[in-house]
Amino acid sequence: MSRIGNSPISFSEGTTVSVADGMVTVKGKLGELSQKVDNSISISVNENEVILSRNSEEKQVRSYHGLYRALIANMVEGVEKGYEKKLELVGVGYRAANQGQKLDISAGYSHNIIFELPIEVKLETVSEKGQAPVVILKSIDKQLIGAVAAKIRSFRKPEPYKGKGIKYVGEYIRRKAGKTAAAS
Repeated sequence: MSRIGNSPISFSEGTTVSVADGMVTVKGKLGELSQKVDNSISISVNENEVILSRNSEEKQVRSYHGLYRALIANMVEGVEKGYEKKLELVGVGYRAANQGQKLDISAGYSHNIIFELPIEVKLETVSEKGQAPVVILKSIDKQLIGAVAAKIRSFRKPEPYKGKGIKYVGEYIRRKAGKTAAAS
């Protein structure tokens, strides 16, 4: 059984955590995030740590305990350090460029894909000669940056034969052997 909900969440000096009407708000040097918490979970904030406790031992309440502890811990880490995801475009002629919050991807289709990013996500593209183009996403919201990165990756998922497509930097693509000549 998981005990993740019982461990306290510690935060640094410049971060403040406040609880009002079932809404947890975390403010830090990078921004502010808030999350609604179910009323079966009670939250107490000490000088520099947050402790969550549950008022029942039902299965759903135990699940909420670990869930909200993880969400609040991610919010604290987001406003203190931020999150970053890097995507790499592997393939001949694959390119990425950005104009403000619009990402322009050329990924082997007959047309370019133009994707509008939410304002909470900062976008940067890096194209060096001889290297695959890299799209760098930065945000304080872990859930949002993960969803945006997954959406960008879904435009051209990496294929298993040559490894072409949009993949996360450091992601391992399991390769398959191609066709072999018939033995005669």
